[in-house]
Amino acid sequence: MALTQRYRRLAPLALVGAVGIALAGCGAPGAPSGGGGDGGGGGDNTVTIYGTIVDAEAELLQQSWADWAEAEGITIKYEGSQDFETQLGTRAQGGNPPDIAIFPQPGLFADFASRDFLKPAPEEVEKNANEYWTKDWVNYGTVDGTFYGAPLMANVKGWIWYSPAKFAEWGVEIPKTLDELTTLTETIASTTGAPAWCAGFESGTATGWPGTDWIEDYVLRDSGAEVYDQWVTNEVKFTDPEIKGAFDKVGAILLNPAYVNAGFGDVRSINSTAFGDVAPALASGSCALTHQASFLAGFFPEGTNVAEDGDVWAFMLPGKTESDSAVTGGGEIVGGFSDDEATQKVLAYLSSPEWANSRVSLGGVTSANNGLDPESAKDPILQETIKILQDPDTTFRFDASDLMPGAVGAGTFWKGMVAWVNGTATDEVLTQIESGWPAG
Repeated sequence: MALTQRYRRLAPLALVGAVGIALAGCGAPGAPSGGGGDGGGGGDNTVTIYGTIVDAEAELLQQSWADWAEAEGITIKYEGSQDFETQLGTRAQGGNPPDIAIFPQPGLFADFASRDFLKPAPEEVEKNANEYWTKDWVNYGTVDGTFYGAPLMANVKGWIWYSPAKFAEWGVEIPKTLDELTTLTETIASTTGAPAWCAGFESGTATGWPGTDWIEDYVLRDSGAEVYDQWVTNEVKFTDPEIKGAFDKVGAILLNPAYVNAGFGDVRSINSTAFGDVAPALASGSCALTHQASFLAGFFPEGTNVAEDGDVWAFMLPGKTESDSAVTGGGEIVGGFSDDEATQKVLAYLSSPEWANSRVSLGGVTSANNGLDPESAKDPILQETIKILQDPDTTFRFDASDLMPGAVGAGTFWKGMVAWVNGTATDEVLTQIESGWPAG
């Protein structure tokens, strides 16, 4: 979304296709040649991989497969690009795709598969997917009944960060339902005489996205997966009572000056507070609760002990009942443009527990691969994330705004959250967000 390519929002899918068609045959400046398959590559055992992962994360990615590739006699050439969506469309239309692409969004993956750019996944990849991934994840790699690619890495959103020492001091416990979360909020506010929550929506041109995560979590937990799925495709509109209900419940916290914005100001200060700035406030004790993904751990001051008995810890936003286990998150899907032997071997390896353990052990990421040992992750929150992802009872759904058309998910939805916090009435905000959906 903002920190690394893992959290960066994507261009609208329509734009990807349009740019690809417009530039096809022109050749993208600086675009690398294809690999060992249909892209016309650099040798029978050379495989090119293209993705959004850049900088230090890209170095770790390449390190994760280095030993395996050497043993197999395969040369893997990876390129990460901040212009992934546009360039991949250009290259696919021009007949010069990479052998493999790492798609950070199921919708983009499905777009390329439906236009026959991607090859159906090799048999071993499909076997790995069915054995090591849940049905929800396999479905994200399936387009029109054909399985095209396995997941790679994954993340879980919806963590509620808190101070274990403060909870002990106040005599409160981790809530097991949404109603108990409301009671916890009231108890902390009355005990301390200060708002319980801090929140930050500021993220440059992407300001507002943390608010969409709040809404998505509540829609999934309060209305269920079926309504969530229909909302993503606009069968259930933003103006529907189910979605308004989620806004009302989130607003009971975020729009209540008695509950926010601890350490920063009034409700409107949410929009001017950088999303990462809430971490030091939580660590210092000026804020009791905040809602953010696992990557918030990277924003705590040096020396902060993130542990169940440490300075800060986190619990997953609960559901309507104690047995509810639905979460939102994100991840990547791997697709092949080539079906040559070397490419198939690489695709199979990337779908395996062996690769997942190799990459996760290097730090900073998780995977929903059931063959992954949670102990491979050094970060305790990432270990908990892996357990959630591997739980067969977990209902996982991709971040809704990432699945919606860019004009909505990265447009009117973001802007609507900002307007909502600034005081615009909920009904007006919902109508404004809904207006971003393309006609027809």
